[in-house]
Amino acid sequence: MKTAYYILTRLIIVSSFFFFNTFNSLSYSQTIKSADNTNSDADFIENLLKKYPKQFQNILTNQKKYEVQIIYTQINRDKNNVPSFKQFTYHLDPKNYFYPASLVKLPCAALALEKVNKLRIASLDKNTCMQTDSEYVCQRKVIRDSTAFNYIPSISNYIKRMLLVSDNDAYSRIYEFLGQQYIYDELAKKGYPDIRIVHRFDPDCNAIQNKCTNHIKFYDASGKLIYNQPMVQNNKEYKNPIGKVTKGFGYINEKGKLINEPKDYTYMNYMSLQNITDILKSLVFPNSVEKEKRFDLSTDDYTFLYKYMSMYPRESDHPKYNVKDFEDSYKKYFIYATNHKKIETDSVRIFNIVGQSYGNLADCAYIVNLDRKIEFMLTAVIYVNEDGIINDGKYEYKTIGFPFLNDLGNVIYD
Repeated sequence: MKTAYYILTRLIIVSSFFFFNTFNSLSYSQTIKSADNTNSDADFIENLLKKYPKQFQNILTNQKKYEVQIIYTQINRDKNNVPSFKQFTYHLDPKNYFYPASLVKLPCAALALEKVNKLRIASLDKNTCMQTDSEYVCQRKVIRDSTAFNYIPSISNYIKRMLLVSDNDAYSRIYEFLGQQYIYDELAKKGYPDIRIVHRFDPDCNAIQNKCTNHIKFYDASGKLIYNQPMVQNNKEYKNPIGKVTKGFGYINEKGKLINEPKDYTYMNYMSLQNITDILKSLVFPNSVEKEKRFDLSTDDYTFLYKYMSMYPRESDHPKYNVKDFEDSYKKYFIYATNHKKIETDSVRIFNIVGQSYGNLADCAYIVNLDRKIEFMLTAVIYVNEDGIINDGKYEYKTIGFPFLNDLGNVIYD
């Protein structure tokens, strides 16, 4: 049996060649010209799903209830290995709000790596010791990371945790390093003015408290302070770009009490399915998007992201995860969501980010079979909340959501 080390070594080598050697040998004009975002058959996905009534009839019949949106991106390569992209969609609508949950972790991970690069401070990189202080209500002080090598908290280990098991505390530390206004401004520059990432994943923090970042310090290996970032308060108000948004018949508030009125998402995170698809594409195929839409990342940054976007939790040494708590399918909803055994294949790798919260279940993935030269992108979201109560912990993830994403991934792959 091949070891995890062998698999990851092969993955990194193939990824580095596949993503960089191919693209960097081409001129910018050659690569960008190959991108073709047309939808030649508006009914392609619906017709495909209709061929599998056992798996999808319930979804097709109850589209309004489940609020399914799908983007399938077909990837073709010419004789010079230059990729072109054809996008097919199903009920794609940026005004049909879904809570993006952990999908926001991908742009935040990329922005954090980019911010470190832009600071251009000697001895400061993604592995540098990062200590978070608390100077405001709801803020948490973090000077030690029990999951990290030598217990040193860092940008890199927080991103690993976010990508490997969708760790919420790690996301909150990255959010605090960036801040509301920085996130908004930088994503707007890249062509995403509608994205709103405005809160930690911490129920103890309200909208006003999420406007304030923590005081953060970076120390070099000798313990010398090399960057001091004071607390920053955002005085702007970032409202959902589609206006007032409410969902459900009722919701459980932070005190555990049932409120018999729809939950208000107007001032919560927002990101459309097209947004996250485009961000993933810009990371996996940076030379196939406009220059202004790319993140300012190094080759090592890209390889780092690819590694932890595709790795199974059991393959990680730092952090180390128990396979009983984190199965291979823990964050791989397409193709494997209903699989509870070790994934044995070496050839199929899924580079992805997922979201699961308030009845929303989403996956955004680049899926590749290294041996059969199969590659495509797939993004989908489904809403499963039969009782209409938000935050009661009663959602049909296992009975409807996961089987749907599992079957969708397999049908597209096949």
